[in-house]
Amino acid sequence: MSENGYPDRSHLPATPGVYIFKDGEGVVLYVGKAKNIRSRVASYFTRSGDGRPKISELRERAEQVDFIATESETEALVLEANLIKRHRPRFNASLRDDKSYPYIVVTLGDEYPRVFATRSSHDPRHRYFGPFPSAGAVHATLDVLNKTFPFRKCRGPEPGRRSGVPCLNYHIGRSAAPCVGAVTKEEYDEIVADVIAFLEGRVDGLIRDRETRMRAAAREMDFEQAAKLRDELSALSHVRDRQRATIASEDSFDAVGAYAEGEAACVQVFAVREGQVVNRDSFLLDNYGEAPAEQVALSFIPQFYASAAVPREVLVQAEEPEAALAVHLSGQRGTRVEVRRPQRGDKRRILETAVRNAELSLAHERVLEEAKRNRVASTLDGLREELALPRLPVRIECYDISNTMGTNSVASMVVFQGGRPAKDQYRRFRIKSVEGADDFASMAEVIRRRLERLKAGDEKFLPAPDLIVLDGGKGQLSATAPVLGELGVGTDLPDIPLRSLAKREEEVFEPGRPEPVVLGRNSPELHLLQRVRDEAHRFANTYHRKLRGKAMTASVLDELPGVGPSRKRRILEHFGTPEAFTNASLQELENVPGLPGKVARDIHTRLHR
Repeated sequence: MSENGYPDRSHLPATPGVYIFKDGEGVVLYVGKAKNIRSRVASYFTRSGDGRPKISELRERAEQVDFIATESETEALVLEANLIKRHRPRFNASLRDDKSYPYIVVTLGDEYPRVFATRSSHDPRHRYFGPFPSAGAVHATLDVLNKTFPFRKCRGPEPGRRSGVPCLNYHIGRSAAPCVGAVTKEEYDEIVADVIAFLEGRVDGLIRDRETRMRAAAREMDFEQAAKLRDELSALSHVRDRQRATIASEDSFDAVGAYAEGEAACVQVFAVREGQVVNRDSFLLDNYGEAPAEQVALSFIPQFYASAAVPREVLVQAEEPEAALAVHLSGQRGTRVEVRRPQRGDKRRILETAVRNAELSLAHERVLEEAKRNRVASTLDGLREELALPRLPVRIECYDISNTMGTNSVASMVVFQGGRPAKDQYRRFRIKSVEGADDFASMAEVIRRRLERLKAGDEKFLPAPDLIVLDGGKGQLSATAPVLGELGVGTDLPDIPLRSLAKREEEVFEPGRPEPVVLGRNSPELHLLQRVRDEAHRFANTYHRKLRGKAMTASVLDELPGVGPSRKRRILEHFGTPEAFTNASLQELENVPGLPGKVARDIHTRLHR
């Protein structure tokens, strides 16, 4: 820190790059880009800052300023977008739950590509479309794709099933079945090209093609093919009819309109292809730094186009968008991309419509959030009253045990904060002190370990829960209740209510009370407890299956002569998951690169003995 109490800035260079504000613990508060890092950072520490009301708070909290120098402004822009996505700084405008946005992927890296929804990290070999604002939008699009284009629906990089028999999709005309040679590679590639054209919004060309082929099939009296093309034409026409023609020319562009109010913002992306509005997506952003709408939109664009297809032109609200942004998008697209603010005509009207829709969407979201908060508060208050809890159960923790005949015994701890899953606070345990399938003792061990971590002040297990729920009945409750007394709950530790939820009758049991509490079958209070319990069950089973699969795979491979660490790693990398390995056929094992045929046969015999 310098003498005036602000972070030392003497080390900052007068070059293009990225500057990073951090607090005393090294947590990233804000990431920005600049032509001249030293002068840009200095502007934050003038009397007026840069005009944003939150800048004074940023100045007070920042204790160090780091930098990453770059060769150009374009490189700085890309680096800024990557750092915002990685650190999600509080003072930057960033997509809410960015990792959860769904995409549609076309697996161009496979010989016979698949088409499906995904939320996983992007593989550079494949083509991704999105992000979509919701799973519903993805599934609606996939539904049209599935009915119109006969791409394969089977999983895995190779088409077909182990049995070699084509699936039901082939028999109902939903798959071209490359697995049995019913379509050539060239014909299948044409199907995939049509899918990509559809996802890019080029529907008119697909309609014209179907119309031509349908008439030709009718002339040749191939009525079955004509009927199939008619159905495809109907589905494509339905999609086009929902798209409103708005541009006199056949321009293709995206209009990115933003609206910001307080600590929240919304961005709407209107995609216009060949003169038609083919899609409108809405994204909510956290905007704690209270950046103006124009800046929010410019910050959003690199995040959005990190994986979305880049059009020839992007319309924005900013009067003079940074030239580096156009250079960056041009590099992604491979051809020149123009980023500008339209001054008149249809393009200006489309952008103004996007801005207006962003304002309405943010207002609607605020109404929904307020209604949801009210419902959650009412449910938590009802739960407090029904279960005679000392305070509102804002933080609920639920525990479940999972094992197979006493082996690979594990436990889950899930957390609901304010009625919603707080997945970053989930924890999982491997049972250490209990032999065999003793769920009661296992539950007691887990609660003991959890409370001991709380007593020790472990940050990973703070704060204390307002309610602990056990997945089980009287047995789990009776085994666990003494642990709370032993560890000083109510004296050395806060008073933590303990309840168990029995599955059969959905009854809630309380220590020292023989009769259960029976909540209404359709009550929101019971529904909340069921959601918490089911999530704990899912999380425990997922962890147990993972350990069981690893143990099974390891035991089989470790027992085999001729399988050392290198071959073991090669086998696991080839199949990806323990389940795929244990279900593998002899032919699939023989296809593992570098695995001798005799070793493959030995493994198959051991797996299926």
